[in-house]
This record gives sequence, C-alpha cells and structure tokens, in this order.
Amino acid sequence: MREVNDTMLTLTDVSKTYNGARPRTVLRGVSLTLDAGEYVAVMGESGVGKSTLLHLIAGLDRPDSGRIQFDGKDLDKLDDDSTTLLRRQKMGFVFQAFHVLPNLSAAQNVALPLLLNGLEGEKASARIAEMLAAVGLEGREDSLPRELSGGELQRVAIARALVHRPMLLLADEPTGNLDHDTAARALSLLRELVNANGTAAIIVTHSALAAATADRVLQLTPGGLTPLGAQPPTSAVA
Repeated sequence: MREVNDTMLTLTDVSKTYNGARPRTVLRGVSLTLDAGEYVAVMGESGVGKSTLLHLIAGLDRPDSGRIQFDGKDLDKLDDDSTTLLRRQKMGFVFQAFHVLPNLSAAQNVALPLLLNGLEGEKASARIAEMLAAVGLEGREDSLPRELSGGELQRVAIARALVHRPMLLLADEPTGNLDHDTAARALSLLRELVNANGTAAIIVTHSALAAATADRVLQLTPGGLTPLGAQPPTSAVA
C-alpha cells in the first residue's frame, strides 16, 4: 500500500491553447503536486479551464507544453491504448450531470468499471453490494435511474467512481445539480469514501461548500494555479 506522502501526480508548467479562428489559451503555466490520499479542491471562474485541467490529467486531451506525470508515468509518452488502460484501471470520475446510463439499474451502473477491468462473478457482486451499502442504496440495486432522486443518482455515480478502488478520483462540479442539503450529504459521503479507500482526489468546483471538504484549496486563474487567496505571479499573467 502506498504511503500518504508518496507523490502520485505532478503537473509542471502545463499550458493549453485551443486553436481556431480566434485561438484561446485556457491554461498557462499550471503546476501541481498531489500526494497519494490527498484531497484537493480547485476553484475558479467559469471558462478559466477547470474542466480542461481534469481532461489533461485524465489523458483525454494533451497539453501544448509542460509535463504531466501520473503513477510514475509520463502521459505524453503513452500511446492512446496505454492511456485508456491507465485511466480505466487507476482513475475514477464523478460529474455534475451524473452520467449514469438510463437503461441500466443502479447495480449495473456501478458494475461498469469492474466489467471494463475484467472483474466479474462473485467477487464483483460482493464489491458492488459493498459500495451500494456504503452509499446508502442497499435495497435499490435494481432501481433504474428514472426511479431515483438527484441525490441518489449522485450516490450511484460516487459508488461507480470508487468501486474499482482507483488511485485518483477526478470530480467535475459533482454537486452542481443538487440542493444545499443534498450536496452537503453527498460531499460528506464522497470525502468519507475517498478516505476509506486511500484514494487521492481533485474536485473542481464553484462551491465554497464543496471546497471546504478538501485538505487544501487552490485557485485557477489566467496566471496559473495558486493557493486560494494568493496572488498569481504577475509575470505569468497575460
């Protein structure tokens, strides 16, 4: 098992520009170090690049410059198949819109990461039951998404993200569609399960409520990534 102080993710001077009729630089000179088991919140205004940051970390997109290392591997040096395998085995995802599959039951949605990683049968069934119980959905295994509330759907999404015990959880505005009380319960559950699994987490959010659950809070600005409240280096700002 990894020690909490082991560095498992490093971003060094990462930049990303989307080209087109009007090229737009979304990220500039972003650096970040994340230890195993650490829970970090990233806040920032709309359009500053929070979702892009997650996509780069997940290997869903490539930076124009800079370096991203995850679990000792340089993502730039991996081909698409290797990146997909790394993401499938070692990352979990929670989204604002839940993204549960409408024609699958709660248990079937939670089972997806296990199936993708080749885990089936009794061991998979036990893991699914364990996770559904952990998120308070025992007895709802066969419920379809249309039969579940927003809070319950987010709990299915949390269970699905953690059922394969990933090293890193990436959460993109995970409580944006929930009311305050439901969001608070979902955040408490997410933090509890991340701790229990020894998973590191990066949550990007507008919500001070969500950020308050983190070990540290960073602010993403056009000048980079800084501790919340700190001023970005003036030399890095366009």
